[in-house]
Amino acid sequence: MSPLKDQLQSDLTTAIRQRDEVTMSTLRMALSAVTNAEVAGKSARQLDDGEVVGVLVAEAKKRREAAEAFDSGGATDRADRERAELVVLERYLPAPLTDAELQALVDAAVATAAAEGKTGPAAMGVVMKTLTPQTRGRADGSAVAALVKQALS
Repeated sequence: MSPLKDQLQSDLTTAIRQRDEVTMSTLRMALSAVTNAEVAGKSARQLDDGEVVGVLVAEAKKRREAAEAFDSGGATDRADRERAELVVLERYLPAPLTDAELQALVDAAVATAAAEGKTGPAAMGVVMKTLTPQTRGRADGSAVAALVKQALS
């Protein structure tokens, strides 16, 4: 079992003992999503920490989008609940990249692609393939893609 999954399980036990409803329900949801990811596909397997972070990133994104949807629909109490769950999930995610750090990674990846003879919009896939493992869980993929697109044009 991954150390991160062990930490989630341990923190769930603590939340249950402390009767922390938001943390308890959020961690149960997160562990359920991790288990679903483990049994998805042809055979069950254990996820490593990177894959668990990927599941948590997806769950955090769902919470952000749901909070926005509830806000636009006028359901502020439900939006607040989604934001509270997001706060719990963010405890387990890596620190987000600053704008400067992200720009430096994009510039380095674009320079590497250019050194390999790949430039312009055609290099988008090569650059994103390089950046995705470096930014997973630390930056929004659409923001990374926008920066790459800007750097390549």
